Amino acid sequence: MKRRTLLQATVATVAVMLSMPAMADSMADAKAVVDKYASKVSAWDGPTSGPKGASGKNIVILAGDMKNGGILGVVNGVQEAAGALGWTVKALDGAGSIGGRTAAFGQAMALKPDGIIINGFDAVEQKPAMEAAKAAGIPMVSWHAASAVGPVPEVGVFANVTTDAMEVSKSAADWAFVDAGGKPGVIIFTDSTYAIAIAKADRMKKEIEDLGGTVLEYVDTPIAETSQRMPQLTTSLLQKYGAKWTHSLAINDLYYDFMGPSLASAGIAGDGKPVNVAAGDGSESAYQRIRAKQFQAVTVAEPLNLQGWQLVDELNRAFAGAPWSGYVSPLHVVTSANVEFDGGPKNSFDPDNGYRDQYKKIWGK
Repeated sequence: MKRRTLLQATVATVAVMLSMPAMADSMADAKAVVDKYASKVSAWDGPTSGPKGASGKNIVILAGDMKNGGILGVVNGVQEAAGALGWTVKALDGAGSIGGRTAAFGQAMALKPDGIIINGFDAVEQKPAMEAAKAAGIPMVSWHAASAVGPVPEVGVFANVTTDAMEVSKSAADWAFVDAGGKPGVIIFTDSTYAIAIAKADRMKKEIEDLGGTVLEYVDTPIAETSQRMPQLTTSLLQKYGAKWTHSLAINDLYYDFMGPSLASAGIAGDGKPVNVAAGDGSESAYQRIRAKQFQAVTVAEPLNLQGWQLVDELNRAFAGAPWSGYVSPLHVVTSANVEFDGGPKNSFDPDNGYRDQYKKIWGK
């Protein structure tokens, strides 16, 4: 019996020793990804040529939900860029519901715009309206209307603008893995209303599990209802998992807007566990929480204002009959250590790479 026990112990020890190099490799790989995306963004890597700026255009922004900080940031960028071209912009708020977005799309079509920007909702959700706009010859570009960057011809989108959503998800998961010392217990928050949200959540789940971490639960809850759902949901998850819940991974910062009071009521410090990490979009409130170390440690931010400029540039290319630019905008892992650069003092990821001047140069402005 003793010999058998010794043999079992030896086998277990050898198994642990064999797994150590794999763990070390996983940790090194994850750290490399985090370091890459946490660095300053100072070089322009976007387009340097394109059609001159069209004049006198009237465009409509169809915003999925203006309460969403990412969507609002893009609206602001579009308005700024369109102003540089002298275009007229009308922003319509879908107010976070399918019905609201359908009504907004109908209003947009009645305005007979020169171009439409789909901002922050799945293009396929509004397929009949998209087909009507396509039939009317109205160029459309989008932000986060599909999971991939570039043209979405099946719904008439000239170019979908986003960072690489899978890299956003991977970097968020990698940060949690490193922060947990290779042993994270993760709860993932997503919203199956959006194809891109499911794709991002699935990528985070795969990355955590591939690295050797644990996904405790995959929570599908509507992002438009976070204010009502997150307080009680947070309390329930704390009761269910306790200390096993080391990190949260959410597809958007908005989930954490309403989690803090429940965590505080449970006696958890602002920089305690669970550690909250968002795979997008770098909202103002997220920056404030990260800076104050209050119930959010990381957001993987998108350059929302820059993406607004890119949307205008892509629409200008569509007007000119030119191909889309091919540009994939940069992402940024924002932590308390780097929150003060690349736009951080303004509570946003606004790369210090001269993008405004670059686009104006292309447009001849």
